[in-house]
Amino acid sequence: MCRNIRPLNNFEPPATKDEVYAASLQFVRKVSGTTKPSQVNEEAFNHAVHEIAHITRHLLEDWVTTAPPKNREVEAEKARARARLRYGT
Repeated sequence: MCRNIRPLNNFEPPATKDEVYAASLQFVRKVSGTTKPSQVNEEAFNHAVHEIAHITRHLLEDWVTTAPPKNREVEAEKARARARLRYGT
């Protein structure tokens, strides 16, 4: 899976529409193999992004968990720590 797609469930506050759209765009780019579709494929590309964003919002709204909500800053720091270990910076 694309490394730019981040988990969006169980955050407080919940994922924004922009975050869901960005993840959907990355998914469609990965699946289609292109970051900018040709003019003939642009409508299908954009439609796929909007459909996946719509479905993802429904998934996040309906998802049930008993885990406490995650904090974005704490999760971001964990990711930075993993990057420091991986890349030695």
